[in-house]
Amino acid sequence: MPIYNIFRKITTKKPKLATPLIVADIHEKNSLVLSELHKSKQARLNIKSLKIADYLIGDIAIERKTTSDLINSMISKRLIQQLKQMQKYKQSLLIIEGNIQEIINEDTNISKALRGLILSISLNHQIPIILTKDYEDTAKYLITLAKQQLKPKNPISLHSRIPKTIKEQKQYVLESFPNIGPKKAEKLLGKFKTVKNTINAKETELEEILKSRTKDFKEILEK
Repeated sequence: MPIYNIFRKITTKKPKLATPLIVADIHEKNSLVLSELHKSKQARLNIKSLKIADYLIGDIAIERKTTSDLINSMISKRLIQQLKQMQKYKQSLLIIEGNIQEIINEDTNISKALRGLILSISLNHQIPIILTKDYEDTAKYLITLAKQQLKPKNPISLHSRIPKTIKEQKQYVLESFPNIGPKKAEKLLGKFKTVKNTINAKETELEEILKSRTKDFKEILEK
């Protein structure tokens, strides 16, 4: 008859978290983003043909555009069709890879069109935009997003950040300008009431709230 030591220390192994899955479209196979995802051990990668989006993470459709891709797809109007298709998914996200701000700051028709496009994506299509520095940065965002999907108690909600009311939308537009946070945007709307009035306001009127940032704000509007 076997004798058991009732005083022995019983240890239980903590269950390992499942490795999150990132599904990538086959057209991304030459992307350096996939190379980074392959090297990472924090997520599993499945490459296959996707009819919609470049990446799928859970119920989230992700479209990735380099700055040149963004401009080309804007001119061809292909991006708008892609964004409409992505809305078939529960959540969607647009990643813009590269220094888009440098292009937007230029005084060209392209820069003006890009400003309008970014506002339209955020407000009309209600799709969040993530700006990444390069392919490595993009891969890190994808891995982080994939890992967040393994937390059922705290599911990520990208759409929770999208403004629903007119008041929230007006504040969201002002917050898209550099150096204007929620408090300043709220003060501007409190004083000028509308986005149009804020944009058309004189520098002396804006200085009360924007202080030394007033000239930067006006310069962006005039470019």
